[in-house]
Amino acid sequence: MTVPPEILDAYDLAPARIERAPTGLIHHTFFLDRRLVAQAMHPVFGEEVLDDIDAATRRLAAAGLETQRLVPTRAGALGARDAGGRLWRMLTYLDGHTVDEVGSPAAAGEAAALVARFHRAFLDGPIDVKHVRAGVHDTRAHLRRLERAGAGPLGDAILAEAQAIDWPGELPRRLVHGDLKISNVLFRGERAVALLDLDTIGWMPLMHELGDAWRSWANPRGESADEPDFDLAIFAAAVRGYAAAARDWVTPAETATLVGGVHTISVELAARFAVDMVEDRYFGWDAARFPSRREHNRARAAAMLRLAQKVRAARAEAERIVTSAFSTPPSLRA
Repeated sequence: MTVPPEILDAYDLAPARIERAPTGLIHHTFFLDRRLVAQAMHPVFGEEVLDDIDAATRRLAAAGLETQRLVPTRAGALGARDAGGRLWRMLTYLDGHTVDEVGSPAAAGEAAALVARFHRAFLDGPIDVKHVRAGVHDTRAHLRRLERAGAGPLGDAILAEAQAIDWPGELPRRLVHGDLKISNVLFRGERAVALLDLDTIGWMPLMHELGDAWRSWANPRGESADEPDFDLAIFAAAVRGYAAAARDWVTPAETATLVGGVHTISVELAARFAVDMVEDRYFGWDAARFPSRREHNRARAAAMLRLAQKVRAARAEAERIVTSAFSTPPSLRA
């Protein structure tokens, strides 16, 4: 697959070199002369998400944050469709590199500080999000699906761990990125400089946004590991990096839910993987490592359950880290 001629024509482009990006699970991504980024978008996304990205990146740029920008077609549209009807978008290219796992506490701190600046940019200038993902992080709904699916002893163990979830009260809903895997953070040298893939921007509590990020970042062994890890050094660096840029506006009610958010999202993911272990239809799987999607999902569900258990076991220390980070006066910051 490459960028079709009708898309190049829509943007009045004749690039000398088109390179397929080495990563990308949702969209097909291509670099054009290392100047522009062309993406064939997943069919689940329509034109409305382009309006969201355009509004979000305008706000980020106005706040002084580095960000990719949508490039309009010759006709002024934010996207174009190829002969087969697939929607494409063109973005400006940002120099830098991405990683698939957090290599050090310093990297976690850098990424978290950038996330805080990203969140802060929307506090005084929110956008009207048109593309809404229904049921995102509806943990109770995922647990009900697991109860109906019946996933044997593993499913029972996940439901038992869910009994330890600390369900929060009403929380502020923040305009957030929505998919903060570390590969969506662009680094330049050791600095985190921009967040990528803004398709998932939307409103949710910080406990879900940061819980999903930190359960991933602090488990560098990955979602399929036989023995996942909850690395408190990485977690602490992420918390401190975020708090240093956000403690002036994050509420005490929100900080009280951050560790619980890591546990909750771990249980939620375990439930989702276990359901697909039964239904065998949703998540992609690594055929080089597993004989089937069901077996890969079994491994992922078990790993996320074990991660949830490790987060719960470390909860007292993790809570101390959060309390210290959000209460430390600026003059005493390390």
